[in-house]
Amino acid sequence: MGKKNKQFVEKITAMEDDFAQWYTDVVKQADLVDYGPVRGTMIIKPDGFAIWENIRDELDRQIKETGHSNVSFPLFIPEGLLQKEKDHVEGFAPEVAWVTHGGEEELSERLVVRPTSEALFCEYYSKNIHSYRDLPMLYNQWSNVVRWEKTTRPFLRSLEFLWQEGHTAHATYEDAEQEANRMLEVYADVVENYLAIPVLKGKKTEKEKFAGAKYTLTIESLMHDGKALQSGTSHHFGSGFAEAFDISYLDENGEQQHVHQTSWGITTRLIGALIMVHGDNRGLVIPPRIAPTQAMIVPIAQHKEGVLDKAYDLRDRLKHLARVDIDGSDKMPGWKFNEYEMKGIPVRIEMGPKDIEKGQVVLVRRDTGEKEFVPLENLETRLPALLDEIQENLFEKALAHRDQKTSVAKDMKEFAQKLEENPGFLKAMWCGDTACEEKIKEETTATSRCIPFEQEKVSDTCVCCGKEAKELVYWAKAY
Repeated sequence: MGKKNKQFVEKITAMEDDFAQWYTDVVKQADLVDYGPVRGTMIIKPDGFAIWENIRDELDRQIKETGHSNVSFPLFIPEGLLQKEKDHVEGFAPEVAWVTHGGEEELSERLVVRPTSEALFCEYYSKNIHSYRDLPMLYNQWSNVVRWEKTTRPFLRSLEFLWQEGHTAHATYEDAEQEANRMLEVYADVVENYLAIPVLKGKKTEKEKFAGAKYTLTIESLMHDGKALQSGTSHHFGSGFAEAFDISYLDENGEQQHVHQTSWGITTRLIGALIMVHGDNRGLVIPPRIAPTQAMIVPIAQHKEGVLDKAYDLRDRLKHLARVDIDGSDKMPGWKFNEYEMKGIPVRIEMGPKDIEKGQVVLVRRDTGEKEFVPLENLETRLPALLDEIQENLFEKALAHRDQKTSVAKDMKEFAQKLEENPGFLKAMWCGDTACEEKIKEETTATSRCIPFEQEKVSDTCVCCGKEAKELVYWAKAY
């Protein structure tokens, strides 16, 4: 087998020893990415991109099902166009990459490499929306964006990443409100039911909302190390962008009105979430519904007559039921076991001479390691059922972990103590004053994650200042 192959499947730092290094090891050893030639960029390799494709395909299906059309807008934005909405440009200024030359010639106006596309869509809408009959205008694009991050990590925070960004224009504030809520529910469905990651749904505080938005809705997830990750956002812009870009229409009474807009997006950081929620010290664990390969057939003693042929026959028999592959290479079975555990494939199917003789296969679950002997005649029924069981188990396990890592704090002493003893979500009441929010971050490094739609009253007073509380907020340290 060789020493190199042995090291490939063993070289992962234990997450208990160094979670950040464990994450980097898994990303590299599971062959998801390589580092790009520019600091902070990444090359998403076939195994990593296949996960993104499955997330993308399901989300794209649901986006189209809700009446949106896919479009493609330019990568470059003229500086003057970006600056039309003051709050928006100030929010993105520190992360903007500029193009100053085209070939040898200095440009008369600098170009922004797209950090987000609001300005481009607004310019388009201003030229193409005239009447209430043009509304709603429901667009979405799949693209790459650039944000000049100081600290980077593959998938979680990189200079360039892939994402989906929806941009819509509506006749009324209420229509846009309905759209923002609807798309947040779509995100929650994909993350919970396909990535098996439980989410908190709520609204961002004024301090944490998207630059230029009236308000921002969010889904928040908890990683294995107790840090939160913003997993998707949906923004209601009101008419602010429409006023800045002069996007108006004639209503049914012949009166000029500004449109109301939304924007919403998820990114490749969902792959980072998947790794940090489900992964373990053997590597990736991928939920079956978004796993590129759901079951890997590993022939045992494949040099013996008929074994490899039977294994290929089995693959052909199962491929209409699930995404099934086979490893017919000459590597030892033990190496293959470790490799596919590292890559997070939900089910391993073992088949050797004794199994063929008994008319059975061995199914091994990646999530629990449990083995199951299944008669060949039952396999078409058992494999899909097992994949569903794994999907459900991963979600329930992640939900139990989140519940165990969620605490309640009623004052700052308790807040700091519980954050230290049990890192995770903290439920605490808040008076609504940004000064308290900033003080909490300054003293604990925890930030407000969301004001949950489902409100509780865990105290009468603000966790920070002791004044009358306005609402419950989830707090956490975050990526």
